[in-house]
Amino acid sequence: MSHYRLLIVDDHAVVRAGLRAILDNQPHFIVVAEASSGEEAIRQADAYEPDVVLMDIRMPGGMSGIEACEQILKKHPQMRVIMLTSYAEDELVMDAVRAGAVGYVLKRVDSSKLVEDILRVVSGEAVIDSAVAQTLLNEVREAAHIKEASVFAELSERELHILALIARGLTNREIAQKLYLGEGTVRNYVGKILSALHVTNRAEAAVFAVKNHIERYVDLSEDES
Repeated sequence: MSHYRLLIVDDHAVVRAGLRAILDNQPHFIVVAEASSGEEAIRQADAYEPDVVLMDIRMPGGMSGIEACEQILKKHPQMRVIMLTSYAEDELVMDAVRAGAVGYVLKRVDSSKLVEDILRVVSGEAVIDSAVAQTLLNEVREAAHIKEASVFAELSERELHILALIARGLTNREIAQKLYLGEGTVRNYVGKILSALHVTNRAEAAVFAVKNHIERYVDLSEDES
């Protein structure tokens, strides 16, 4: 039977004791060390070379769990780090993923579920508590939204509106009539838009706008009324 070596990291002794009590009674696990800080976690990881590190994400003062995770994985990339949190909506979820953690679970997780998650991690899977998954999904969506918005960053509100109308297939004359502008003025705006987007013609601008979901940034409902 395989035995997996575990390091428990938490600044609260009672939490470490509780986790040890659960895991030491499992036939697959051996808790080889504990740590109460990020700095100590690094030293214990070096000394005991555990297979899995259960890391508290928030430790007051000194090094955070995320920083410790990064440092440990730089020296021991084969180790698997599972982040522990008390909060489902923890804004550090994405930071933990970037740091290389392959698991993210709540401290109040059922003992059998924790055992299952650790076994999944050592088999090569990533685990995220279902209560935390929505937070992670929201952060990914927000990051995607910011990235999309940044592609239009060089456009003014007026230029963004005109680009949206170009994407709808309107001509300069039709845009001028709709926005009560001179056709020459619209032509100048279009030139600035093409330059800002680094495209050569209206068709390319329209494709760029649609591809980057311009409808999320411009409300054309009033134009349609």
